[in-house]
Amino acid sequence: MKVLAGDVGGTNTRLAICEVNDGKVLRLVHTIEPSASHESLEEIIRNFASTHGADDVRAVCIGLPGPVRGRRAQLTNLPWVVDADVLERVLGLPSITLLNDLEANAHGLSTLADADFSVLREGAPLQGGNAGLVSAGTGLGQAGMHFVRGKLFPFPTEGGHTDFAASNDFEWELFQHLARTHGHVSWERIVSGPGLAALYEFILERAGASAPPWWDEAKESKEPAAAIATAADEGDEHADVAIDHFLGCYGAEAGNFALKILATGGIYLGGGIAPKLAKRMKSSRFLERFDDKGRMRHLVEQIPIRVVLNDSAALQGAALYAATHAEP
Repeated sequence: MKVLAGDVGGTNTRLAICEVNDGKVLRLVHTIEPSASHESLEEIIRNFASTHGADDVRAVCIGLPGPVRGRRAQLTNLPWVVDADVLERVLGLPSITLLNDLEANAHGLSTLADADFSVLREGAPLQGGNAGLVSAGTGLGQAGMHFVRGKLFPFPTEGGHTDFAASNDFEWELFQHLARTHGHVSWERIVSGPGLAALYEFILERAGASAPPWWDEAKESKEPAAAIATAADEGDEHADVAIDHFLGCYGAEAGNFALKILATGGIYLGGGIAPKLAKRMKSSRFLERFDDKGRMRHLVEQIPIRVVLNDSAALQGAALYAATHAEP
């Protein structure tokens, strides 16, 4: 079956026409557009369809960064409101379904191969246990996968927006610093690309250090998180400290989420940041903070943890969902 799939992110929007057969997804046409360069998702899809043709598409599914209520979504990190009924009417496309982007990503895990994962910890998975996906990128997405009748069924959450909990003096200072700017401080304010940038600037301020020459350029390039990771690898002391604290917070919140949904089947780390830091995670405080759950340590330290290396999981998950739920 031929479907149109979309993966909308705060940074990029990916669209693809795919052929889906027996749970396998083949991308026939694939494009990436910078999200902020367009006024609406409708504009991006219209341009894509006019260029590549979508007359024989049977169904459409779009993964979106934000809560989907019925057939409508107000996006979190983009000034867009997306309405499936409006898209169907204006674009003339059939059977449009909207999913939370992390739910789409969770659906896509089944389309990946073993080589698409990096094992952070083998653990001891519980047969029939739930699983979870925690993805740091432009934001912090979280989705659960509930095990029912021999199969994992993804469900969306907005857990990345829950209250950040400081675990030491440094994090309490960080919380107060961010609260002065944002008011409410969620985990996403720290465990995300913009969060890592904010963390780095806080560390500079706390140390009384001036920003290095590369920092202004990094902010202008809209890839500050990648620049911080590179600077850390090249010996920048403050960047190294920022990465260390970032991974500690990432591990703490991933462990929190694992407890909340009882993810004894495993935790997957998606998004754009984890693959870039996968090697460093093993020697960082990620696992230490993941497991530091008091009386539940014996439970969480058995949970397998894998990094998703393939950035097409959400797109393929949307395609799989479109084909599975297409109208006869």
